[in-house]
Amino acid sequence: MSLAAVAPAGSAAALGADAGEPRRRRVLELVRRGRTQEAAALCLAVLDEEPDGQQWLGDEVVAAMEQAALGFAGDLATILTGLERGSAWHPAWLGGRTRPIANARLSVGKLRHDIDQFEHLRRRGIDAPLDSIIADYKAALARLSGLGIARAPLTDEDERTVGRAFGRLVHVADAPRVARALSPSWHPGQVQRRYLEHRPNVVVIDDFLTDEALRGLLRFCQDSTIWAGNRYAHGRLSTLFFTGFNAPLVLQIAEEIRDAFPLLIGERHPLRQLWAFKNTEVLPGDSTVHADFAAINVNFWITPEAANLDPDSGGMVVYDLEAPLSWGFRQYNERPDLIRELMALHRPRAIRIPYRQNRAILFNSDLFHGTEAVCFRPDYLSHRINVTMLYGDRRLDEHHAEPESARDAPADLGAAWRSAALAHRRR
Repeated sequence: MSLAAVAPAGSAAALGADAGEPRRRRVLELVRRGRTQEAAALCLAVLDEEPDGQQWLGDEVVAAMEQAALGFAGDLATILTGLERGSAWHPAWLGGRTRPIANARLSVGKLRHDIDQFEHLRRRGIDAPLDSIIADYKAALARLSGLGIARAPLTDEDERTVGRAFGRLVHVADAPRVARALSPSWHPGQVQRRYLEHRPNVVVIDDFLTDEALRGLLRFCQDSTIWAGNRYAHGRLSTLFFTGFNAPLVLQIAEEIRDAFPLLIGERHPLRQLWAFKNTEVLPGDSTVHADFAAINVNFWITPEAANLDPDSGGMVVYDLEAPLSWGFRQYNERPDLIRELMALHRPRAIRIPYRQNRAILFNSDLFHGTEAVCFRPDYLSHRINVTMLYGDRRLDEHHAEPESARDAPADLGAAWRSAALAHRRR
């Protein structure tokens, strides 16, 4: 008897019995039908049996984002993150079949952050063996601190203990869509006009989100164990779309931003990447200056202002200087020495934007910018959180300053603007 004969009509098995239908196509069809758990189960088989299955699924997420199908991209990314970073407790469809996390590194800053977060979740009554997880983390922190090193690969013992939770989805808070995400207290048309009529292209928006959206996003960021990125100095942690910064509310905000600014973003500049950063320690000023690979950058802050010990700082500085079009991603994003040389040559005006909760900055991603000195209270709920959404491609932005001459531009300009890591996905 064939599998199709015993499978319910419309089930994953029945779909799979269709002559010659590729398994990957079945995954995409199930997700489009809203049957993500069935799709996820099929993806487990794809990843088990096909060496490039993980890369394929990541590429499908990127393709969906390029087509502005954010809901579809979000569902695919949810499956991918669960497969890559799932734990024994989340997501349920994984059935405890966790996979090793590639290139995971313990760090003192992340261990401390995670202990604080697990203690916070324990107070919230989250259902997971948090006492034993916290004990394992404290033992790993003591060992790492005793060695006098900030980062180290996980040992076999670490994999058995902290590895069951480190960088994994132990808990993901619900963040459903709300009636309206962007606040009606500001006018998108006025923001567009200010952006287009003034140089540099920088606009500040206060009361950016509705109260309901702000509360939901803050709770999602504080309660979800999605802060996997720990390769940064000064205790900074990140969460990307591919590592868990993905929820219906997050994507609703991205959609409403796109629709609010049809002349700036609209259909021309699809969402390319989104992430959030946490500052868990004091951050010196002038230590994160860079430009981004997109056309439009939307950056907003969600931690209450009472956490900021220096109300005149903790925000952002944007410089009236664009990254040269001939520079590649590593030059304008990862080479502070080159950026400092360029800024010393041009001596650009610095636009200081102090920290305020629910304040957004809309600006040309080519402009060099960075976080000002950060000194927030050290308790867990006071960590400074900023959210970034990047729209469009640097090479397609019509708001560049006067372009460089052809003599100065590289032969392959398409390669110069693009981050190889973010062109597909950042691991």
